Amino acid sequence: MTTTQVRGTCPLDCPDTCALLITVEDGVATEVKGDPDHPTTAGVLCTKVSRFTERTYHADRLLYPMRRVGKKGEGKFERISWDAAIAEIADRLGAIAARAPQAILPYSYCGTMGQVQGESMSMRFFNQLGASALDRTICANAGFYGYRYTIGATIGTDIEQFQDARLIIIWGGNPIASNLHFWMRAQEAKRRGARLIAIDPYRSLTAEKCHQHIALLPGTDTALALGMMHVLIRDGLVDEEYIAAHTIGYEQLKVRAAEWTPQRVATTCGISVDEVLGLAQEYGATARRGEPVAIRVNYGVQRVRGGGMAVRNISCLPALVGAWRHAAGGVQLSSSGTFPLNKAVMQRPDLLKGPVRTINMTTIGDDLLRDTSPEFGPRIEAVIVYNANPLAIAPDSAKVMQGFQRDDLFTVVLEHFQTDSADYADILLPATTQLEHLDAHHAYGHLYMMANNPAIAPLGESKPNTEIFRLLAARMGFTDPCFAESDDELAAQAFNRQHERAVHFDWESLKQKGWQKLAVPSAPFADGGFPTPSGKCELYSASMLADGLDPLPAHIAPYESVASNPALAAKYPLAMISPPARNFLNSTFVNVKSLRSTEGEPHLDIHPDDCAPRGIVHGDMLRIFNDRGSFVARARVTTKARVGLVVGLSVWWKKLSTDGKNANEVTSQALTDMGRAPTFYDTLVQVEKLAA
Repeated sequence: MTTTQVRGTCPLDCPDTCALLITVEDGVATEVKGDPDHPTTAGVLCTKVSRFTERTYHADRLLYPMRRVGKKGEGKFERISWDAAIAEIADRLGAIAARAPQAILPYSYCGTMGQVQGESMSMRFFNQLGASALDRTICANAGFYGYRYTIGATIGTDIEQFQDARLIIIWGGNPIASNLHFWMRAQEAKRRGARLIAIDPYRSLTAEKCHQHIALLPGTDTALALGMMHVLIRDGLVDEEYIAAHTIGYEQLKVRAAEWTPQRVATTCGISVDEVLGLAQEYGATARRGEPVAIRVNYGVQRVRGGGMAVRNISCLPALVGAWRHAAGGVQLSSSGTFPLNKAVMQRPDLLKGPVRTINMTTIGDDLLRDTSPEFGPRIEAVIVYNANPLAIAPDSAKVMQGFQRDDLFTVVLEHFQTDSADYADILLPATTQLEHLDAHHAYGHLYMMANNPAIAPLGESKPNTEIFRLLAARMGFTDPCFAESDDELAAQAFNRQHERAVHFDWESLKQKGWQKLAVPSAPFADGGFPTPSGKCELYSASMLADGLDPLPAHIAPYESVASNPALAAKYPLAMISPPARNFLNSTFVNVKSLRSTEGEPHLDIHPDDCAPRGIVHGDMLRIFNDRGSFVARARVTTKARVGLVVGLSVWWKKLSTDGKNANEVTSQALTDMGRAPTFYDTLVQVEKLAA
């Protein structure tokens, strides 16, 4: 028996981007474990990725190209050859492109975060074709906008510093489920005497293990941050020296913050005055003692109408107390802006022959149903889905399904499994998994450039995304030399080696070692130097004003809440959020039996006080509904959900859920205040017990 160990990288949409060691015996991957030498992975993997081989060798893996033979959505296919599949796709796309190339739409997101298998050869293909552009907004765009308006780029506190903080605020996230290696650092800080505070409408696994949990109403994080500013300024807990040297707009901010008294904030957020005061005073007093205070803000806060502003408001706080002076102080939303990515080289936007329209992936439900018009442009006639599962993850799911059911829509899906979206494909193509192809990775939770080496040969006739788009390009007669570049050649261009942060980047050596840290200071803004137009932390943002936004931190009420829409709330009185289930990653792993068995079935967490008037007891089957649709889940009666809130852990495949639907039946296509992002957690519903 020949046994080897191959260096890889977890490709999934998670900030941890773990370094993997894959054991291969006679060409078969037998074990995937974390690299003990990688400083953030530290030999530890989550329960999901530790089952990577189970997913790779799953009995339901797609191994051959297939053509639909039943109705759309039935999931009936026949096997065909690659030559036949590529010819049919190229012929159909070619005919559409000859008269209306923008009627063709790619639909993809972060099924892989790789720079090669993500958006490299695929983007070159669609740029050459002249297809519509896709606005990839479904996860983080609102927060990115708010953070960049304030800080300048998604650069923040290094995860490797958090264990030295004395106070850590975990705001809008559940790292035990979705950011395990940050949680390991937070736990170490706790062992050293640090205080941990969770801010989350739901008492998550993480919130249960923090010293304090503040359960505010969904969509009110903007107000809580303003209340903290009010108390910090009123009580003299700000760092006047840092503010004077490294911020802009403090005097204007003081006027705005004065409006947000602890009483007003408590009423808006549905919490106590003491919680507002205690949070602000502890944050400010700890910083005044010269001790590091850190905030880990996550994407939960930005999935509401004012989501971008929420992240902006929170991101102002470290500058007010001088937290950036310390390596273990500041805030982290994402580290992705630290990486000098060569996107223009990888994606080749210069191949476009002119401007094209942009379709927002969040509003795909509406957009697939639009007719040709001067405002919209041509009706969408073809969709190529890869690295995504829109039938499960896009909001207002009934409309998404209606769009994909169109008989005149040509749909191609690149997948590992026959997902909800794959059931609507005209042509279904088998893609390789991370163990079967090469890739280069950056991270959004640490500062290491990463390499993924293929550990095993592709299963069946599966091919990497890059190879599929090379074949399509060749069949369609695209002759630019960029379409002949190998995956190795692509990966070697992923990072800008001329940039000071990646000055020692060399792809061949990265493949050998597996990872390499960027050359960055441990405290990125200790001496200011923010990458904003002013070079300072922008408490007042002229860029926001120019973009038609309030230039100061503000509160933006949710679309759907008792306070903002009492008439709707009278009909649908319960707020609903749908955060990630611990054993799924978005819709990935739902079909892995061991993980799905742990989750059991779709549940709805609901407070006892909301159950009593509805006659609901633990274990009842419930119908959750609003004007957009409904889904079914089993009741878990618990105080983890605050009164007036229900929680449906997600995202289940529809075909594997109780009634063939999931939580996105009730979410809306309304967009955030900035970044054109979804508002998954800005949802009102009613709940009723189903008859036995």
